[in-house]
Amino acid sequence: MVEIAPSILAADFANLQRDIEMLNESEADYIHVDIMDGMFVPNISFGIPVCESINRHAHKPLDVHLMIEQPDRYLEAFRQAGAAILTVHYEACPHLHRTIQHIKELGALPGVALNPHTPVEVLSEILHDVSLVLIMSVNPGFGGQKFIENTYHKVSRLRHMRKEANADFKIEVDGGVNSHNSPLLVNQGADILVAGSFVFGSANPLQTISGLKSFRNL
Repeated sequence: MVEIAPSILAADFANLQRDIEMLNESEADYIHVDIMDGMFVPNISFGIPVCESINRHAHKPLDVHLMIEQPDRYLEAFRQAGAAILTVHYEACPHLHRTIQHIKELGALPGVALNPHTPVEVLSEILHDVSLVLIMSVNPGFGGQKFIENTYHKVSRLRHMRKEANADFKIEVDGGVNSHNSPLLVNQGADILVAGSFVFGSANPLQTISGLKSFRNL
């Protein structure tokens, strides 16, 4: 069964504790926390203190996505703030293997994210070192964007790479996820779906999360 990581970026920041408690009661598997610095992506979200606050109320593991420049400077701080998964961008890490090893040393699961224009083949040398590969299905920086159709092909290619390498990382997809594209993504090999606006903008977020979790590989 697919795992769901609702993105807290789409929550009501004036009622953040309420929305976190809603996710605690839901069938969600993780809480996805998007960290943006206004440099790597053209937006600023929140930083370490808010991550700490989320962690105080969350009963789900924090899936922290660092959309920032020089992420190595902040890995330890975000781990201490509660990150169970630390995902860095391939495009922001000139020494990616060293960064991944540092995340492991901190006791978190290491993830690597790819922007829409970056081919999955760039990860061929580190497939056995990561726990998660995050495929961005929109250009990172803002919620509510339109899903990029080429994502299906990228997920499928990555799944075949995983099989050929006999690796066991999870494939996560983030951006524009909804009830239409979710079953197609799962069928192509996605293991975790990040959903923000689709969950928090729905009339019944608990039901929406439950519906997303019902999709299985064919």
